[in-house]
Amino acid sequence: MPKSIKVGLIGDRNDAVVAHRAIPLALAMAARELGVEVEHEWVPSEEVTSVERIESLDGLWCVPGSPYRSMEGVLLAIRYARERERPFLGTCGGFQHAAIEYARNVLLLHDADHAESSPETECAVISALTCGLLDDFAPLKLIAGTRLAEAYGALHTEEEFMCRYGVNPAFRAALVTGPLRESAVDESGDLRAIELDTQSFFIGTLFQPERAALHGRTPPLVVAFLRACS
Repeated sequence: MPKSIKVGLIGDRNDAVVAHRAIPLALAMAARELGVEVEHEWVPSEEVTSVERIESLDGLWCVPGSPYRSMEGVLLAIRYARERERPFLGTCGGFQHAAIEYARNVLLLHDADHAESSPETECAVISALTCGLLDDFAPLKLIAGTRLAEAYGALHTEEEFMCRYGVNPAFRAALVTGPLRESAVDESGDLRAIELDTQSFFIGTLFQPERAALHGRTPPLVVAFLRACS
């Protein structure tokens, strides 16, 4: 492993966002578990106007906090990670925008959008949840054979959420019939995590695993992400 791993945190930093306070702690805890050093750099969404801004980074974490100041900057970063096979983790808003990027550039639904930032869109790949998950813990089933299940070493976990939007059920089947697959569902069977089969690490979760660090627990998914970055 390298002596230092450099992670880019794609999004608009706001210390009022609980996840933004948790992420540096989660990275530090995971680095200690792996015996590596990690540096993180906050990359504001509007700064990602070309891949040159992010190509020196070992991995990209698209962080919660949408709508972002530049949705196009976030989608460019996600597309770069997907096409160049850079380790990618998207949590909450990062999960949502990974689904939109895939819909636009792989499924060729060019008008795929997010109902929060574009409420009039007719192609809301991300839509309002029937019941928002705000500072709530919820049990999850991890799909056997996925990298997410491998990271946890289990098929069941309980994770913390802070979201009002998720994958629109009308687009779910189209999203997960190719190399993009489901990797976690909740007790009702609703989609809560996705990953790409074609890459060593490209995972998006609607839940916020980083919050475990605020409870003194090292997030297994962050450990797996840093391992991939090395």
